[in-house]
Amino acid sequence: MDSLTPASLLPFLIVGFLGGPHCVGMCGGIVAALTAGGGSSRRGLHLAYNLGRIAAYGLAGAAMGALGGLLGGHGALAAQWPLRTVLYLLASLLLVGMGLYLLGLPQLLLPLERGGQFLWRRIQPLTRRFVPVRSAAQALPLGFLWGFLPCGLVYSALASALAAGSAARGGAILLAFGLGTLPNLLAMGLLAVRLKDWARRPAVRRLAGVLVLGYGAWGLFAGLRLLVAN
Repeated sequence: MDSLTPASLLPFLIVGFLGGPHCVGMCGGIVAALTAGGGSSRRGLHLAYNLGRIAAYGLAGAAMGALGGLLGGHGALAAQWPLRTVLYLLASLLLVGMGLYLLGLPQLLLPLERGGQFLWRRIQPLTRRFVPVRSAAQALPLGFLWGFLPCGLVYSALASALAAGSAARGGAILLAFGLGTLPNLLAMGLLAVRLKDWARRPAVRRLAGVLVLGYGAWGLFAGLRLLVAN
């Protein structure tokens, strides 16, 4: 994953968008709290919350990308063990899992969500100081903290960020994923409603699942060839 192009970011945008019903289900309580909030417009509260959430994704992606760059860097470690190739294989495997999720088979991602509960138990108490939400100044940090809610789809994207090998590429992957989730969670205006209804069509989800699964399978094949070559 030496370079990122719009085509290589597309699977993460697709998964973020078509995984929207899952995101709405996990964030439903907070979305309801924003809707009930006063003081600022509801639209402003929702926008601030989602900007904070996507910022958390981008920051986590940049951190994972930077870590991947250190782990898979040049020198004795890289010469003895093609770690970056292994990270790329892991990312491709989880892309396969994301494709299976869109096809209605989420089992591969469920263990990731259970593993994230350890961190979330320490972050969740911090969210209480911003509820009830009455201003964008409360919604923004609330969204940032809520971005660390355990989610198999997010963790799969983070694995790809780890394999990306740099903070910029890792951050771009998670920002693409976060932007994909935005229409469903904002759910404002006629266009967003139509997009959400379109995304729920079984044929659309199956097609997207096959595309993402195929992208991951191609990555597995390419990564295994590199591993064998080394």
